[in-house]
Amino acid sequence: MLKLGLILLCVMVACGPTWSALTVDSHLGPKDLSRLQKVFVDGFGSSDLQSIFFSSLNIQLTDATQKEPICKKIATLHAESKLNSFEKDYYYIGASRNLGCSAKIDESLLSKVYGSLNSELGSTQEIFYRVVTHKVLGVEVNEAAQGKLVKRLQELLKKDDTLSGLGYAFNVAPFLGDSASFIANRVEDAIVQADEVDGKLLQFEGGLSITSLIINGAFGVSKTFKKPLPVTADQAVKFANYFLSRRSVQTAKGAHVLIEALKTISGADKIAPICVQLIGNGQLEAQSPTLNVAIVDLLGKPLSPAPKTINAKVIRKKDSSVLAEKIAVASKSSDKTTYVADLTSLKPARGIYQAELNADGVYTQTLQFKVLGRVKVQSLEVGIAESDASAATRKQSVTYPGKLQEVLSADSTQKLLLKAVLVEESNNKPLAVHQAFVRLFNKKTDKEIIFVAEQDSSKAYKFDMDVGNNGKNFNYQSGTYSIYLTVGDASLSNSFEWLVAEVQLKFNEDKEVKPKTTSGPLPEIIHQFRVPDKRPPRIVSDIFTGLCITPLVLLFVFWGKLGINVSNLTLAPSTIGFHLGFGGILVLFFVFWLQLNMFQTLRLLIPIAVFTFLAGNRLLRRLYAQRNSKASAS
Repeated sequence: MLKLGLILLCVMVACGPTWSALTVDSHLGPKDLSRLQKVFVDGFGSSDLQSIFFSSLNIQLTDATQKEPICKKIATLHAESKLNSFEKDYYYIGASRNLGCSAKIDESLLSKVYGSLNSELGSTQEIFYRVVTHKVLGVEVNEAAQGKLVKRLQELLKKDDTLSGLGYAFNVAPFLGDSASFIANRVEDAIVQADEVDGKLLQFEGGLSITSLIINGAFGVSKTFKKPLPVTADQAVKFANYFLSRRSVQTAKGAHVLIEALKTISGADKIAPICVQLIGNGQLEAQSPTLNVAIVDLLGKPLSPAPKTINAKVIRKKDSSVLAEKIAVASKSSDKTTYVADLTSLKPARGIYQAELNADGVYTQTLQFKVLGRVKVQSLEVGIAESDASAATRKQSVTYPGKLQEVLSADSTQKLLLKAVLVEESNNKPLAVHQAFVRLFNKKTDKEIIFVAEQDSSKAYKFDMDVGNNGKNFNYQSGTYSIYLTVGDASLSNSFEWLVAEVQLKFNEDKEVKPKTTSGPLPEIIHQFRVPDKRPPRIVSDIFTGLCITPLVLLFVFWGKLGINVSNLTLAPSTIGFHLGFGGILVLFFVFWLQLNMFQTLRLLIPIAVFTFLAGNRLLRRLYAQRNSKASAS
């Protein structure tokens, strides 16, 4: 017995998180439904046959002037559509019936649809669309045809058991009678293929359309053939979270399958998740701490049946202390989706709390809310003191929200002091806030400067400004400044800014501050090349030039002494051309040295070099031929 008891206890503990996870933190709200409604309205104006069909499923047009143009348009779209014939036939016939078009459907199309069940259909998708087209037309599929389709469905699933194939099989099986009950055994095979995202979402590869196709079909199969639910409670929550995350869908088909999937999960007994969420921003006033909670289904509708008892356990988050074990959460008589918990008897102090809601022992949800406090200025003193403490400080008290009547005056040898004691209104205890600033504002110049007030050991906020040392921060602009105390905190409901007093500040030097130009053209940027390096003295250039000319001079000297053999020089075109080209290259180099740059020189050198090369080649060939003729003659 002890062993059996332990086993039962483990099962109960294991089931506990499953039941407690039957809640989600969002649902399709009025804004979501309005946006999806607009998607359907826009679908009528599109040139997509599929969009018009799904729009007609969700919006009923009653105005004939609106329907007839759409009826003509879908006939044209059907003829031009590149969809599979079985798919576009279904969309066209379905849209015509939904719109109540006056024009009759072409008999040849109807004959093709009626005769399609007698042929061998090529996929589970085609079987689905042909069967549901018969349903739209109000034609029953006879038992012989059902048996034939079931047999074909089995053959196709042996070859193609993809998620898409299984999804269409699940959706068509309820229309094929008891002989199609075999498909219920394939539901588990499909569900285990779901991908989990961050431990919070479940979806199938292929996105919203495939996930909705499988979920709607699996639940339909379970209901028709009286089989166990296809998913667990935890899986139902994760699938619901996925569908809710796709609420921003922009197509008519996506909007339709989203709503249908949420309806399917919401209609599942025992495992249907509900939404439990705070109404408003979750901030409660300490004087009247009332917690408002919305408890609805996934489509934002009241639960049916409504929860009988809802209790809340309130915990202070800072120290995990329990304020109350059971606080009744009652339904508003005027709104069946809103539930209220009055926390006035708990007298919660300022801080962050958690409410663990339990509905009928089945649904649990933890909500976090904040109780706001109120700050009160217990005392405030402002005054002027000498910077060197040579004289006593002159302090004056100011009562919130009043203003000091006297205008204070301080020069560069003095300092401005302010001391404020902030307490919590409910218990008069000193309070530490997130923001405590002292702002000095010059109305004449519309300039301000802000200082942080620091809290001292006595929990009072102090501000101490040496006028002389802070002149630069004020741009040395003397004048009358208004003193504001700003107090703010995320946990306060009465944050404030208080005009405390005015002070005349006098700085040692008044510097005129020129306003910075914030608009207009910028000064032109003129590019400057690097300044050339300093050239060497003229004598250095002359000596270098002389050294470069020396080989040429020596050449002419040696020619004069040794003599020049010009016996082989002829007046052939190749000889004259080669020497002219070679001379031209030398002249070009000389001109380059004088004034040309490298690019100009190369542009002139290329044609001269090509001419010289060709002429030189002909000259060398002629000299070689002459030498061979002399050798053969000898």
